[in-house]
Amino acid sequence: MRKKKVPAAWRVFSYLLVLFVLYTFYELAGNQFKNLSAKEQEEKVPCRVIRVYDGDTFRCRLESGEEVKVRLIGVDTPESRPNRKALRDARREGVSLDTILRLGKKATEFTRKLIPPGTVVYLETDVQIHDRYGRLLAYVYLPDGRMLNEVLLEEGYAKMMTVPPNVKYVERFRRAQRRAIREGRGLWSEGM
Repeated sequence: MRKKKVPAAWRVFSYLLVLFVLYTFYELAGNQFKNLSAKEQEEKVPCRVIRVYDGDTFRCRLESGEEVKVRLIGVDTPESRPNRKALRDARREGVSLDTILRLGKKATEFTRKLIPPGTVVYLETDVQIHDRYGRLLAYVYLPDGRMLNEVLLEEGYAKMMTVPPNVKYVERFRRAQRRAIREGRGLWSEGM
């Protein structure tokens, strides 16, 4: 029995329909961040820190009362708990898992000192609002105006991790990391 061939016009229509559905889903998912207008999203949104999970991830409460898990854009700190990523990082860096976890704990403590629970930080988003795990992606500003992402790089507690399309401060981050490496700051002095 011969299979009936679907007309080309119907195939094109099907593809366009799928693209439309995906685009609509992306738009709706992107607007989860409190349905802010474009102007409001450009401004920094205050958020009170509840808990620091590790060097580059924490939970905070927005003024609306909503709690969000925040992942810092453009940086990656070593893992502080054993998991697949920690194993991958150890292999990639050519160091032991214990070394990765020790450095990860130092990065976590550094972040905890900068943003202990109760601290009000200010969030700025970029093109992509959430990552695949549903975490809010943000540049985070400390009460003194410094950007936490950049401070972690400057002090050597993180490595630069650029994930397009969120590249607004990539050159600024590159300079901060180069300085930390050159001066042997933070984890760069300890085998990172």
